[in-house]
Amino acid sequence: MSAIYTTDEYGRPFIIVREQDKKHRKTGIEATKAHIMAAKTVSNIVRTSLGPRGLDKILISPDGDITISNDGATIMSQMAIENQIGKLLVELSKSQDDEIGDGTTGIVVLAGALLEQAEELLDRGIHPIRISDGFERACKIAVAHLDKVSDVIPWSKDDTSDLFKCAKTSLGSKIVNKCHDQFAQIAVDAILSVADLERKDVDFELIKMEGKVGGELANTALVKGVVIDKDFSHPQMPKEIKDAKIAILTCPFEPPKPKTKHKLDITTVKEFEELQKYERDTFENMIKQVKDCGANVVACQWGFDDEANSLLLQHKLPAIRWVGGPEIELLAIATNGRIVPRFEDLSSQKLGSAGTIREMTFGTTNENMIVVEDCANSKAVTVFVRGGNKMIVDEAKRSLHDAMCVVRNLIVDNRVVYGGAAAEISCSIAVDKEADQVSSIEQYAMRSFARALDAIPMALAENSGLPPIETLSFVKSQQIKQGITSLGVDCMETGINDMKEQFVFDPLISKRQQFLLATQLVKMILKIDDVIVHKNDDQ
Repeated sequence: MSAIYTTDEYGRPFIIVREQDKKHRKTGIEATKAHIMAAKTVSNIVRTSLGPRGLDKILISPDGDITISNDGATIMSQMAIENQIGKLLVELSKSQDDEIGDGTTGIVVLAGALLEQAEELLDRGIHPIRISDGFERACKIAVAHLDKVSDVIPWSKDDTSDLFKCAKTSLGSKIVNKCHDQFAQIAVDAILSVADLERKDVDFELIKMEGKVGGELANTALVKGVVIDKDFSHPQMPKEIKDAKIAILTCPFEPPKPKTKHKLDITTVKEFEELQKYERDTFENMIKQVKDCGANVVACQWGFDDEANSLLLQHKLPAIRWVGGPEIELLAIATNGRIVPRFEDLSSQKLGSAGTIREMTFGTTNENMIVVEDCANSKAVTVFVRGGNKMIVDEAKRSLHDAMCVVRNLIVDNRVVYGGAAAEISCSIAVDKEADQVSSIEQYAMRSFARALDAIPMALAENSGLPPIETLSFVKSQQIKQGITSLGVDCMETGINDMKEQFVFDPLISKRQQFLLATQLVKMILKIDDVIVHKNDDQ
């Protein structure tokens, strides 16, 4: 064994690979097989997380933070993998997550299955380059077949039922599936609120996710506005303001200070009183400038002292202090306001407007949040996630992000293939058929590619407690007999194998990306035949 999968005392998984150049330098087929072994080990870790019945992993960071997830990209990014080939798989799932946002587990399982098949071909004496060429050829056939079996799903701003079904498919394997319909609807509504339908583009910067521990998942809501994790600066300020005109400031509520180092000597009481008066006049002047421009709420990026705070209360000017950079930008976008860097620049045109600003309190804790609703610009929204503990809130955020990515992908390209591994089985049959017509040695690699595609339905069946080989054989034979490409693995045991009837959809661009990226990575690994490690002189 050149690689051992083990866990440390905290349960974190890692792979021990023998240092290659200390024992002896690996070259040729031996090096390729060592790389395949490392990649297969990583792939097998996430294999059990695939599908609606997939299991979760618990990941413990070096400083003791716990993450529970079955999202492939999260698991891969938090595993401390030392092996370089293992790191390539981490990057593979990351690139799928960055580009598509969903299907990160499936792509790693597919890459692992392709490498497993490649190992068998290497044992039969087939050259790695011929295997790569065969995989490339088979991938082209599979991608072309995906286009053939894809369906266009119609949707409009008024009829979003199909987008809702696709979001549900994405959420099926997540921890939030007890609030399935609610989360799917939130994902669809959030994306459609910020989507530019003419350009078919979605700006995720306009969707903010805010979480608060306490309550249950069912209390999660979509706020058409901004939620700020702050409270009003003075407890006696009003808790709700209607028809708010907001001054958004990035300058502090305090007297100006020289930029250089300075020292102020006060020797008499009179001088101290003058300084106090100057400070008070400065505050009064600042508040007057805010009031004169017509603002009735102040959101400030900086803090201010008790004197400024009490003056704001006296002048009936509610204020929020220490509003973070991203939040202040989102507040400006949502309320159509301008961020003002100096009090002298304030004018009524630069104020943001909102229907209501209210302070929310939670249970028996003293924690409050400010909700800005009915904003002038409805493009900015906030998803407010609740959950029993921090891990559930974090996982719910990740799940919602995946579902939103699926909806975004369908706005960009509204073609879908059917889930439950129906697309993989259909492509596997198509590749097998084409392989029979290839006279060169690549036909073996093409058949292996078809067998690797079968690993996805087998993993789905295995994770759902079904007999894998039996399930795959049945679905494959039914697809060939009936010619229906939407037949897949019935993970939820509903008695219906037709994924079209179960409404299990996957965006076409997601599936296509999985095939292309996994094949690309496997080709790269197969082409490596030598490992040269540069050692330090003192070692």
